Amino acid sequence: MGRYGPFPTAAGDGGGCLPLPIVATEGALAVVDGAIATAAFVQLARIHRHNQLQGWTRQKVFHLMIGLSNIVFLLYFVSTIIATCQRWICWVHGCGFVLMASPQILLLASFLLLLSFWVDLCHQTNDEDEEDVRSHREALLDRTKTKPGIHPVNIHQRCCPGIQLGSRQKFVILVLILSFVVMFAFAILIWVGRGENPIDSSLLKRVYLDVFSVVVLVLGGALACYGALLFSKMSKVRSETVSNEKWKVASLAAVSLICFSSSAILALVTNVPVLLYWYSTDADIIYNAIILFVYYIIGSSVLSGFVLWIMRDLPHRQVVERPTESRVVTMFRERPSTTQDLQWRTAVTSSNKALKSSPI
Repeated sequence: MGRYGPFPTAAGDGGGCLPLPIVATEGALAVVDGAIATAAFVQLARIHRHNQLQGWTRQKVFHLMIGLSNIVFLLYFVSTIIATCQRWICWVHGCGFVLMASPQILLLASFLLLLSFWVDLCHQTNDEDEEDVRSHREALLDRTKTKPGIHPVNIHQRCCPGIQLGSRQKFVILVLILSFVVMFAFAILIWVGRGENPIDSSLLKRVYLDVFSVVVLVLGGALACYGALLFSKMSKVRSETVSNEKWKVASLAAVSLICFSSSAILALVTNVPVLLYWYSTDADIIYNAIILFVYYIIGSSVLSGFVLWIMRDLPHRQVVERPTESRVVTMFRERPSTTQDLQWRTAVTSSNKALKSSPI
């Protein structure tokens, strides 16, 4: 989450520029965002160089979205200081709102995407596992039988190699698009409300902030619930890898609940993100600067940094040895014993589950 303060409406603001405590707070937040964005893009480059065969994985998508979100926040904080001093009319009446809300939506979509993967892991069935085994086996046999032609699957793999989109991930993309549409609609209304008409731009900002805060509050609760459910399921599996992953899930769910709920409640109770520049005394300036820093650090910076720390490990290199695996399958099928064929299926199923069990 972020804040909604690109609108300098302080009484007696003759100089035009922001007070020094607020400028210092904006600058500190810009430095934090710049550091997080740099770390995200550097780690993304390292992951891509480490294994380019996997294409766009979950890990790469999270790093990209977090990096973009913090880069736009960096631009927003720097532009706020400049635009307020220069009295940019567009900034006050809509442009600043767009630049402010866009990274918030990207950050929200990142954690919605994480939630969709957790929901898939919690609700996957045995039928899906068997289907994965069959598709994996068919992929081994059809690897050397590639025919020229354009199919829908090939188009998807060429555009976004490595990404497997389920129904829930497509829903997240739809939510992302609708969120931007709603945000631009509010920005247009705020721009129209600058003139003499019944539209109250300040009220629109409060409504947007309240709705967004409620959505963030619900998201934090959902991440906590599914994180606890996934932790309980993973606790039943005796594996060192799964043991490490389950504690990552537990810590990420706890941090998400604390940060999302704290920032949302702070925004709903104080309205400081909307009324940031309503001050009349030095005490009000200090109070607004402190609330702004705490609100933004908890609601965005801590979450982004913690996700990057959780995903800091490089993925395993993907070694292509498909012909060797095909021979192994043929050897097993030539044996008359059906017990060994069942053992092969069990091994493939367990291996497939291990690959899908990583929720981070």
